[in-house]
Amino acid sequence: MNKQGIADAVHQILGGTKVQAEQAVDAMIDSIVNTMKKGEEVSIAGLGIFSVKQRAARQARNPRTGESLTVPAMKVPKFRAAKALKDAVK
Repeated sequence: MNKQGIADAVHQILGGTKVQAEQAVDAMIDSIVNTMKKGEEVSIAGLGIFSVKQRAARQARNPRTGESLTVPAMKVPKFRAAKALKDAVK
């Protein structure tokens, strides 16, 4: 399933137009992204927790040339699945 599939599911449940359903899905995704940009976490009961993790700088090696290079520190998104989601997938 992709973003359009989610918008179609929202449209079937809520009614209205497909454009409104797409706007609702976009608003939800934008809200999650903007909250994570601030460094805060988003917790959705039954689904999981979206958070931001700080990854430290490290040394890496180019496999083609063997040259050593430094990968800078960066923030990366992280998702921890809720127990309800883990149990549903089993």
